[in-house]
Amino acid sequence: MFSYKKRLQYPINIKKKDLRLAKYLVTQYGGSNGELAAALRYLNQRYTMPDNRGKALLTDIGTEELSHIEMISTMIYQLMKGATLDELKEAGLDTHYAEHNKALFPTDANGVPFSVAYFATTGDPLADISEDMAAEQKARAVYENLIDLTDDPDVIGPLLWLRQREIVHFNRFKELFEYYEKMLKNGKLKNNNNMNNMDNSIIEGFMMNNNFMNNM
Repeated sequence: MFSYKKRLQYPINIKKKDLRLAKYLVTQYGGSNGELAAALRYLNQRYTMPDNRGKALLTDIGTEELSHIEMISTMIYQLMKGATLDELKEAGLDTHYAEHNKALFPTDANGVPFSVAYFATTGDPLADISEDMAAEQKARAVYENLIDLTDDPDVIGPLLWLRQREIVHFNRFKELFEYYEKMLKNGKLKNNNNMNNMDNSIIEGFMMNNNFMNNM
């Protein structure tokens, strides 16, 4: 069960309307490197982690990403609050208005709708956690790009906080990756039997080829 607290992880109180920035910021809601993709990725991948340590970490971080969606949504709402139709048109949000009025909708900064194709699940813990580390680094980079696009301290504060959480998540995933990698080397992490057989076949084939080359 999730326990919901009726407060944001970081306080958001944006006083100045900025439709241009709202158009950019939505990418961290529904873009390929955004919070919605992260939450679904981790909460989905957790089931095939090999032990409770992995399941717990992906559940914890996936749940936190849900709270980040709430923060991003709040920021977009406040940046657009009170906007007129002419202002929306000037900011290039008239196409959004045509479909959604002023309602929130997960897209990237170009208006491309969210897709589950943004993330993968392989069932291989090292492969999945590698993707998770990359996702956190890409999200960090996007937050830095967004910070460059504003000088509003009410916006920069939450963005800096979210950027820092991406760094923390990356480090937690890195620790888990190294833990599983060590387990695999020590034979304590179950590997795919077909892959083990394939590895043996590759080694045998290489040795046969090497003997053939030596006899030429």
